[in-house]
Amino acid sequence: MSRATKEGTFGYLKKFGNYSKDFYRFNGELFFPSLGIGTYKAEPYKEDNYIINYAEAIKTALRRGINFIDTAINYRYQMSEREIAEALNVMFAEKEITREEVIIASKAGFIPLDFPFPDNPYGWIQENILDAGLASKEEIVIDQHCMSPAYLRWSCEQSLRNLEIETIDIFFLHNPETQLGYVDQETFYERIEAAFTLFEELRSEGKIVSYGIAAWNGFLYESDHIEYVSLGKVVEIAQRIGGKNHGFKYIQSPFNLAKPHAYGYANQQSSDGMFYPLMHVCAHYGLTYIGSSPLLQKNLFKRAFAPNVAELMNTGDLSDIASALQFARSAGGICAIFGAVDPAHVIDNAVLAYLPEASPKAVNTLMKGAYAV
Repeated sequence: MSRATKEGTFGYLKKFGNYSKDFYRFNGELFFPSLGIGTYKAEPYKEDNYIINYAEAIKTALRRGINFIDTAINYRYQMSEREIAEALNVMFAEKEITREEVIIASKAGFIPLDFPFPDNPYGWIQENILDAGLASKEEIVIDQHCMSPAYLRWSCEQSLRNLEIETIDIFFLHNPETQLGYVDQETFYERIEAAFTLFEELRSEGKIVSYGIAAWNGFLYESDHIEYVSLGKVVEIAQRIGGKNHGFKYIQSPFNLAKPHAYGYANQQSSDGMFYPLMHVCAHYGLTYIGSSPLLQKNLFKRAFAPNVAELMNTGDLSDIASALQFARSAGGICAIFGAVDPAHVIDNAVLAYLPEASPKAVNTLMKGAYAV
């Protein structure tokens, strides 16, 4: 089997019987850890991106019960995907893990360029995207984002090559709201429809299992904001394209102590005409919610947390990072994704696997201090 399976992910979690019983969650198809590992690195043009390597952190995560790996083709000019392959190939060869045990998600939408950073990035786009017939100039927004079906197909197939796997378990359309403000709403949803049509083709070809949208603010804004994305409209598109058995199964967006809108801000309209928070509407439509940026790219830690945060999160003498991760994984999403290059940081974060998640009452208490509903 060339993809994650229910049986494989269940077999994996049984290796960690000393963990808290709620560390793993089941969405009807796969067993997810409530903490996943991501491979995003901000400011990828910086020199340290040429010397870091995620492979050891990935191997450490898999050895510590974290079998959800999140990446994107544009992370570090395709290097993050290639380093995941480096880690997986070693562990597969040594029979430490099987492909069926690992959930792999990647994303398409941003133009990735390639490592090392090209001397002329615009020349790279011209040669590899425009001249190759993957998109027209009009389909590329601000020289960085594209949702043309030909480009998205190329992106998926290139990710498969980078990851050295046959099938991606979750394939996200990456921050599509980037295009809003440059194209009108009608054009935007037409492009979503074309993308989903392609994704259903990729499913039928066995190149992806399921798909979703990974957005930054698109699902979290006010409904009249220029970059607002309506989840209801997106679901209608998926149902129209793929029928009852469509592959649109996942939403990813930021969720953390400073940005808890997905849990507490009623801005998405459900089928009853009422507005609810994103997590609620995801559950209504049968979508699995995955939280990103639980540490807000370290911006949560400009000053120490109040003492009651650790008390509410049951994180005792652990770090503020542990408290933030505990909050992010306790509010209703199936998984919260943290980024880590240093294996020691993965080990520190995996300590949370021994703790029960925080109670709804504790989460709601912190919510009142973080964001007024």
